[in-house]
Amino acid sequence: MDPLIAAVDVRSGYATGNVLQGVSIEVFPGEVVGVLGRNGVGKSTLMRTLIGLLPARSGTVRFRGTDVTRLPANRRASLGIGYVPQGRDVFPRMSVLDNIRMGQYVNPSRRFQPDEVYGYFPFLKERALQRAGTLSGGQQEMLAIARALVAAPDVLLLDEPSDGVQPSIIQDIGAFIARLVESRPIGVLIVEQNIDLMQRVAQRAYVMDKGSVVAAIGHDQIRDTEALAAFLAV
Repeated sequence: MDPLIAAVDVRSGYATGNVLQGVSIEVFPGEVVGVLGRNGVGKSTLMRTLIGLLPARSGTVRFRGTDVTRLPANRRASLGIGYVPQGRDVFPRMSVLDNIRMGQYVNPSRRFQPDEVYGYFPFLKERALQRAGTLSGGQQEMLAIARALVAAPDVLLLDEPSDGVQPSIIQDIGAFIARLVESRPIGVLIVEQNIDLMQRVAQRAYVMDKGSVVAAIGHDQIRDTEALAAFLAV
C-alpha cells in the first residue's frame, strides 16, 4: 500500500536559507501521525511544504504515489490534501455557512455537503448565519477544520489545532479526529504541542530537531508522558 502522503529527503525554507534539512515522513490511510519538537525546528515549514505553500528546493513530495512536488497548493488541495494552518485563517466577516461553502470550491466533484460536516460539529449548524469572527478561538478552529473537510480530503494536515483553544474544545477536537479516522480511510498529520491531545489521537510520531527528523516513535512512547514532554520542551 502506498502512503497517502510522503516527503522524501525534502529541503525547503525561506530567503534566509533552508529550514528543512532532508526530511522524510509518510502517512498511511486510517492513521494519525504526530510531528513533535521544540518551537522553531521546522514543523510548520514541513506542513507548508507538503501543501505547496513553500516550494521544495530538493527532494520529493508524493501523494498517493504520484509526484506532486512541482504542483501549486490549489492543485494539491483539489487532489485531496486538506490543510488547516496554525491561526485558522477563517474569513471573519463572512458567515459560518459561507466559510464552509468556500471549502467546496476546492474540488466540486468530491465535496461533502454542509450537513455532513455538521454531523462532526453540530454547533456550526446552530451558528450558520453568525459571522465567523465572532466565534471563540476554539470554535473558529472547528470551523477551519470543517472548511477543509467539505472538500473530502484523503489526508488532513493539522497545524497546532489546540493553539489558543480552551480545554473543553481541545477535547472535542480530539474526539473529532478519532471519529474521522474511524469513519473514513483518511490519514491525519498533526503538529501539536498539547501533550494530552497528542497522546489521545496519535498512533505514532516523528520527532524533529533543527530541520531534521531525529526519531520516529511508536504508540507506547507517545503514551510515556515524561518522554513526550521532553520532546515538546521549548
